[in-house]
Amino acid sequence: GQPLGPRRLSLRPVPKLPSTEAFLREALAKVKKQARGYLAPELCVQAVRAATELPFAEGVRRERQLFQVLLSSGQAQALQYAFFAERAVHRWATPGGASWSSAAAQPVRRAAVIGLGTMGRGIVTSLVKANIPVVALEQDLENLNKGRKAVMLLLEREAMKMEGGVQALDFHNPARLQFTVDFDLLRDVDLVIEAVFENMALKKEIFHKLSEICKPGALLCTNTSALDIDEIASATSRPQQVIGTHFFSPAHVMRLLEIIYGRHTSPTAIATAMQLAKALKKVGVVVGNCFGFVGNRMMFPYVQQAVFLLEEGSRPEAVDEVLEDFGFKIGPFRMSDLAGLDVGWRSRQDQGLTGPSLPVGTAARQRHGQRYSPLPDLLCEHGRFGQKTGQGWYRYERAGGRTATPDPWLHSFLSRYRDTHGIRTRSIDQDEILERCLYSLINEGFAILAEGIASGPEHLD
Repeated sequence: GQPLGPRRLSLRPVPKLPSTEAFLREALAKVKKQARGYLAPELCVQAVRAATELPFAEGVRRERQLFQVLLSSGQAQALQYAFFAERAVHRWATPGGASWSSAAAQPVRRAAVIGLGTMGRGIVTSLVKANIPVVALEQDLENLNKGRKAVMLLLEREAMKMEGGVQALDFHNPARLQFTVDFDLLRDVDLVIEAVFENMALKKEIFHKLSEICKPGALLCTNTSALDIDEIASATSRPQQVIGTHFFSPAHVMRLLEIIYGRHTSPTAIATAMQLAKALKKVGVVVGNCFGFVGNRMMFPYVQQAVFLLEEGSRPEAVDEVLEDFGFKIGPFRMSDLAGLDVGWRSRQDQGLTGPSLPVGTAARQRHGQRYSPLPDLLCEHGRFGQKTGQGWYRYERAGGRTATPDPWLHSFLSRYRDTHGIRTRSIDQDEILERCLYSLINEGFAILAEGIASGPEHLD
């Protein structure tokens, strides 16, 4: 009994809600917090506001104006560049002439992960989510049980986000995920990812063992963040099968996977690692072998400048805020606390930059004729390793806590440090913080390109 004439939505009145204004204000605040610094989500809220306040034709006009603003914005250009750069990195090439167009990947039907620390757990989780059966190996039962508990917790959390829930991942099935301390179970895997901590002697020992146990075609991957791939490969009888797969922390969340070829790495090994990245829904980037590769090599001078800024009078929260406002997801100090300050400390000790092997009488703030800041080393000596210990550059509610609060202890520690070294505190403005941190990243990027470690600027970006 209803008329069937056309009913145009555009002619219908917009229902008035008593709380429209408060609702839109709240929505804008939420969007600003979630998409910090992004223009488009904010303008979307403005377009919705126009739809509630203006007649249809005017609302559409307003939406068009907002769209034009975005169309010509620097952010649109940057996002388009990032979109195409992310796709360009699938086309990799090495100075030796190997490339994506001629190399074929091997299938990975079964994988293994050695070491169930923070990185290993995330890598196991990524493999399980990608439907690749995994053998997870630890050195002893105590570490194995600790690792198993943590992996199960991560997988349960991931399963909750998925449609089929725990059934979808089926991680309680030993055919999908097996925990062991027995190297013999790695005999038939197609690919092994070693994720023990950054110690060359330990990694070489493991790779020597793997080259004796694994089947001839198995790919041997190391999740190192800085160590020499060629030296690790030298411990094996098959250097062509050795490749770096550097995951970023937390490994089951971060989309970047740095793939590092050594002097002898075969094109097939590179193609297989790239195929793995795709299976894990990560962006694989093929780069050459040097200390820190690309990600961490660019990170060193960036974090170093941030620490120099503290020496001269800034505070961790001030530096982080400037860089996060600029668009970084996380500032250098919150990032260090998340990753763990002890990781870099161990690396600097191995390089002889700090610790017992440092020659007596070395200047506190100089290494190899370059400026050096011992601040991160001193924090580690105080047992401040970041989130894992509940204190680093910030204070956390507990060990393993996530909420960073500025720490008065650190502020007074910095002022004592400046007094000790006769550094006059000065006020440092936002522009200086941004320029010093960004330019050190950019300059290092150019050096990496010049050395041929990366084959194009998109790979760096």
